[in-house]
Amino acid sequence: MLEQINNELKQAMKTGDKFKLSVLRMLKSSLQAEQINKKGDLTEEEIITVIKKQVKVRTASRDEYATYNRQDLVDNLNKEIEILKVYLPAELSEEEITKIIEDVFAEVKPTSIKDMGMIMKKITPLIGVRADMGDVSKKIKEKLTK
Repeated sequence: MLEQINNELKQAMKTGDKFKLSVLRMLKSSLQAEQINKKGDLTEEEIITVIKKQVKVRTASRDEYATYNRQDLVDNLNKEIEILKVYLPAELSEEEITKIIEDVFAEVKPTSIKDMGMIMKKITPLIGVRADMGDVSKKIKEKLTK
């Protein structure tokens, strides 16, 4: 994936797409910072995690700008998010997430909120980076408190 990002960065330079070039440079910078923190090469999953963080930051900023009616900045951030989402795997649908949660509940048979850790431990490898774990966690809590 790193190679794909580098190739598209070069392509943006050649075509003169300054907007895409700046987004990819920011992404590459974030990936390099993470690589330095890790003191080694990044796995595909770690690269995806960095990209997801970048999307999350831009989404939060976009929402903030929307409250102040700054449509120009909202539009720019939407474009940046679209460029970054190209590198992310397809998100799981709500139905797929619900099915995974149901399967894990059937396997673990939780009795209270105290079993949350055990459920998350089983679900995390199944979902990985294909869904927002915060949303998954909320769904599990709702199911546990019913």
